[in-house]
Amino acid sequence: MLLITLLGFLISPQLAMARICIPMFVYIRAFDEQNIHHFFKRWLRTRNYGYAQVRVRVGQILEGGSIDTRRLGKHRGAVYKLALEPASPYIFYSCGEDGYVQHFDLRSNSSTKLFCCSSFTEDDKPSSSSTIRLNAIVIDPRNPNYLSVAGSDEYVRVHDLRKCHWDASRNLDKPVDTFCPPHLRESGNVHITGLAYSSTSELLASYNDELIYLFQKNMGMGPNPLTMSPEELQKLEEPQVYSGHRNSQTIKGVNFFGPNDEYVVSGSDCGHIFIWKKKDAKLVRLMVGDRHIVNQLEQHPSIPVLATCGIEKTAKIWAPSSNDVQPLPPSVCEIMESNRQGREDHSRVTLTPDVIMHVLRLQRRQTLAFVERQPNEDGDGSDDDNRQGQAFILRFADGENGSDGGNPRECNIS
Repeated sequence: MLLITLLGFLISPQLAMARICIPMFVYIRAFDEQNIHHFFKRWLRTRNYGYAQVRVRVGQILEGGSIDTRRLGKHRGAVYKLALEPASPYIFYSCGEDGYVQHFDLRSNSSTKLFCCSSFTEDDKPSSSSTIRLNAIVIDPRNPNYLSVAGSDEYVRVHDLRKCHWDASRNLDKPVDTFCPPHLRESGNVHITGLAYSSTSELLASYNDELIYLFQKNMGMGPNPLTMSPEELQKLEEPQVYSGHRNSQTIKGVNFFGPNDEYVVSGSDCGHIFIWKKKDAKLVRLMVGDRHIVNQLEQHPSIPVLATCGIEKTAKIWAPSSNDVQPLPPSVCEIMESNRQGREDHSRVTLTPDVIMHVLRLQRRQTLAFVERQPNEDGDGSDDDNRQGQAFILRFADGENGSDGGNPRECNIS
């Protein structure tokens, strides 16, 4: 029952790379005629059908435990995130590497493509030749008309669903606002892996091999950030920054935590869960969440319980067990310094978003081939857990410390 009430908790086959057969699922919260909360035994998932296509399906758990599913739609490329419309038991949205945002209604058997996300141009015309591969999608809980997406460039795009034509063939990608730290504007070498809205419409964005930023409404750059003048940029307030973690090797989420969203939580490549105070970005908790990498974190909608998942094959449920404030571990400085050094070393390598996404797709294909070569795991369960958690990891050769004297800009997959 606890897992069923974890509204919006996601497990993606692309995030748990060595377990690529694991589906992404979202439980749908519903309301009966008397407005009493209950939960349908329905779940949504994405299924990977090879390199070119990912299908979005909905299933119903029947009596006896069997599951009846039907296909709702599909994307070309991976789907990392689904967004549920607040207070609706039927409507949700998806985004994918194909750049499309799709609308789903469980009362029908079809999906609607709303728009395809493209790069900004200085002449304010959409670039049909440069699609933004989307990693994250969230809906503002205070105003469900606003939907934010982000992916393979540095900008968070906020769209007004009321302005969509509900036909992607005729609809131009025109956000109503954009967000980006001023120093990352037009950087071209970062992308966003995770987004989250607070209950007061604050917007969190987690950047690949960069930091986490908290944007207020007055920090927007308008519909096209490239048209802002230097004077206008200087007037923008700086977003709050959260540091200490590292977001490099996988697609990581970010989230708020607490009854009033008082905290910010994130996973890390070092396998730890980082919890900061939202107001002053002070690190207050550091927990080991995975032997390898922590990817996704979701808060229970009404009680202080946190669900996390990573490279390991299990999801974890966290709940407070004491009123005493636990101190940070003695190794916290070493962990944060190692993550900082990793970010700086990686910053020497400049990769375009297209190259990054190509490597990630190659990584998934190699992982799938690896899993298919393994013997059937339904036997006595005696296989080593280390084999279950194997994954192909993107690494960069260090020209100073590498023993093979390789090119410091060389990209390897091991």
